[in-house]
Amino acid sequence: MKKFLFLTAALLSSSAMAETQRLAIHVDENDPKVMNLALNNAQNVKAYYSAKGDEVIVELVAYGPGLNMYLDNSPVKERIETLGMDESFKFSACNNTYTKMSKKAGKDLVLISEAQKVPSGVVRLMELQKEGYAYLRP
Repeated sequence: MKKFLFLTAALLSSSAMAETQRLAIHVDENDPKVMNLALNNAQNVKAYYSAKGDEVIVELVAYGPGLNMYLDNSPVKERIETLGMDESFKFSACNNTYTKMSKKAGKDLVLISEAQKVPSGVVRLMELQKEGYAYLRP
């Protein structure tokens, strides 16, 4: 019985020590190599902290030319779709950029389903940092 109580106490104390790690990744380049680097960083951070028992939230925020990485014809579409199955990863798309790109194209552009519009990519990054997210620009 003492072993069981000790083990239970140890499990409770280790889970009580678990933290939520938050990372915001800035995506502003229309470059699959840079986006793959960002996705690698996101996966590596998730793997590292998950192995320590921490929860991980990673939000990739795209604006400017980086929004191309969230369009339906994105060269990294399949990879984002796979990561999007994990609730730890979020993909924010700047609506300011989306509106300008759609106007220039003369039609509404199609975003991948994982991308959620936010009013402004820059403002979203500011908000995330205010909420305690670490910031990374690959």
